Amino acid sequence: MCTSALWLVCVSLLFSTSLSCYQCFVDVQDSLRLCWGHVLTEYNVRNIDTCFKKLDRIFNYHEGVIEAGRVDTVYEERLQTAADNFIAAAFKLPRVSGCFPPCGFQSAGAVYNCITCQYDSCQFPLDCPVKEIKVTENSRSQMWCDVPFHLPTDIEVIWRFAEEVKTQQVDQFKEVTAGVDPLYSIPSARLQHQGTYQCEIYSGQRSIVRLYYYLTVTPQVVAGHTELQEIFDLSLLPGGRLLPALGGPPHSLLPLPSPPLLIACLTALLLLLFLSLGTLYWSSIPEQTSYAEQADEDLGF
Repeated sequence: MCTSALWLVCVSLLFSTSLSCYQCFVDVQDSLRLCWGHVLTEYNVRNIDTCFKKLDRIFNYHEGVIEAGRVDTVYEERLQTAADNFIAAAFKLPRVSGCFPPCGFQSAGAVYNCITCQYDSCQFPLDCPVKEIKVTENSRSQMWCDVPFHLPTDIEVIWRFAEEVKTQQVDQFKEVTAGVDPLYSIPSARLQHQGTYQCEIYSGQRSIVRLYYYLTVTPQVVAGHTELQEIFDLSLLPGGRLLPALGGPPHSLLPLPSPPLLIACLTALLLLLFLSLGTLYWSSIPEQTSYAEQADEDLGF
């Protein structure tokens, strides 16, 4: 069945008329406009079909036209040479190593697509993750708008601020500075400086990257109370060591003092004992003397 169908297709192709060169390269509408004024002088009538037949006879069976349409092998050789030159030049171009993070548009990391004849970017997100920064009130804080890849020379840096919130929603930010300086500095941080800072780098009209910093400002009073509480807790414990958790061995609830402290305490107790004995001894000497003098008087000396 398949064989007979294949033979039928081959026979139909042999006897079917193929498109001529004129039909391939000339539009039908152009032929219609060309033959619109063709008139048969014998009958003084316009006949477009006769004009089409003449065009077919002239362009499809004229030896000069057929010879002019032949392609010499010289053109084929030249096309092959041009293709070889292109392949050799393309192999001399540097090979791409793929797209590697971090975030942001990186023109150097683009890959050339031979199908679309364009450079395909790495498709990294413009928004980088939020970084946490914690400072104490009245202290200095600095944020850098820096990326670990090469930037163009004509960049513009815009800093924006969203007060008291940690967010990456663009509509919540208000512009604070614009220029070329990648550093944003706060000489003395206040509570109103707490929030999210957005840094966006432009090159022309194109956004390259957006960096985010969330700044937490700790009040100075709270920080001072915390430090004093820590110092007080450490001063109450021997050697600055914390007590063990409840449920531990009884002997470990109160750790022993250090050896130098024990020696100093024992030395102080011995000195106090010797001083007490010496005081008692010296206080008893005058009483013994008075007893001796009274005895001599009784004897008549």
